[in-house]
Amino acid sequence: MTDSSGNKIGTDFNFQKIVNHQSDFFKSNKTKDIGFRKQNLKKLLQTLKDNEELLYKAIYTDFKKSAFETYETELALIYHEIKLAIKKLPKWSSKKSVGTDMANLPGKSYLMPEPLGNTLVIGAWNYPYQLSILPAVAAIAAGNTVIIKPSELAANTSSVMAEIINTAFAQEYFHIIEGGIPETTELLKQKFDKIFYTGSSMVGKIVMKAASENLCPVVLELGGKSPAFVLDDANIKMAARRIVYGKFLNGGQTCVAPDYILVHKSIKEKLINEIIKQVKEIHGDNPIESEAFVRIITPRHFDRLVKLIDAKKVVMGGDIKKEELYIAPTLLDNVDWEDIVMQEEIFGPILPVIEFEDLDDAIAKVKEKSKPLALYLFTRSSRMREKVFNEISFGGGMLNDTLTHLTNANLPFGGVGYSGMGNYHGKFGFDAFSHQKSIIHKTNLIEPFIKYPPYTKLKSKIIKWVLE
Repeated sequence: MTDSSGNKIGTDFNFQKIVNHQSDFFKSNKTKDIGFRKQNLKKLLQTLKDNEELLYKAIYTDFKKSAFETYETELALIYHEIKLAIKKLPKWSSKKSVGTDMANLPGKSYLMPEPLGNTLVIGAWNYPYQLSILPAVAAIAAGNTVIIKPSELAANTSSVMAEIINTAFAQEYFHIIEGGIPETTELLKQKFDKIFYTGSSMVGKIVMKAASENLCPVVLELGGKSPAFVLDDANIKMAARRIVYGKFLNGGQTCVAPDYILVHKSIKEKLINEIIKQVKEIHGDNPIESEAFVRIITPRHFDRLVKLIDAKKVVMGGDIKKEELYIAPTLLDNVDWEDIVMQEEIFGPILPVIEFEDLDDAIAKVKEKSKPLALYLFTRSSRMREKVFNEISFGGGMLNDTLTHLTNANLPFGGVGYSGMGNYHGKFGFDAFSHQKSIIHKTNLIEPFIKYPPYTKLKSKIIKWVLE
């Protein structure tokens, strides 16, 4: 395997060469120039727009994902964040004045954002454009050099990204390296100033351990079992429609998809019937023919998902076609916490339903598990809203909807605990790839006498008054 410059990929030596080139380029200070950053963000935007048809074709080959959905869930988010960064970059990168304590008066204090240096983005396969390029946008905006290692599982999207990015940008500034586990392992041996990883918690541990060898900070965007609470006062039709959208978008292969439903016993049957109705309205009687229902990424992932389906508990769907990597939107009823489908993140079009009578019991069960990346609550009650949102720790969430909180660049996106570490989007992404340098500017006009010996009682009184 070779990159666009003809270098053989797969050895530590060649990776080190690329990283060293990026390090030298960063030390030239060119990436720190605001004009340079804006110029390259505009170049990235135009490069993607010029190659949209290639991007659509590649992702359809990998997923059978439509151009509409690719634009909606991938390219639109990237375009928006590029434009936002170009507009806000002068403000984000400017010095910010802060208060000065009495001990440093007369003086001025300020924060000065600076880029970290060489950065590595390890992308995920489920939204291959968004989850590879969006962190890179933040890294470029902050003034860093960037290497992207896309997921090899979405082979066609990885290839097209490498082709268009490596053609448009110099290797020493912004470059894509393709490959699988061996290439990722070798990359992680290199010295970076920040590593951004999106994927599973299991691999996140490996990335963090490797990064620790060089004391490299990491952002880990992971996953988890994100619950959707539906309380007895919820708008059932709206809850069902929005859960169906959030769960079955991208074939359920979304890190913030509702992983399971917790529904009050009194409305469970109504909710199930409405979910079945909404699936038919959105995807038709035969979802395999729906333009909005994508395929499972690999046979291995397909086999894992099939094992999670308990045929005795299927109330909708359950149909599979391995030759097409198709699993129908599937609803499981009478699920309990010990079922196999509740032991791991599903990451597919399977939706378990667990009923509850006591909300406190349901909350306690959720809190027994790892902190989820997302939480969704359907209720009209402000008291119940405050109760659930205050008592359960999670990355981000929504009231009376699912999924679309991640489109708001004014909100940080990220997990907590096993669902992630650090966050990004908008200014939060800029900050994730920046160091806030703290500076105090002192005058030469005055020098306090109290900090120098001899240490008298008067000086002790004064310094206590000043410092406390």
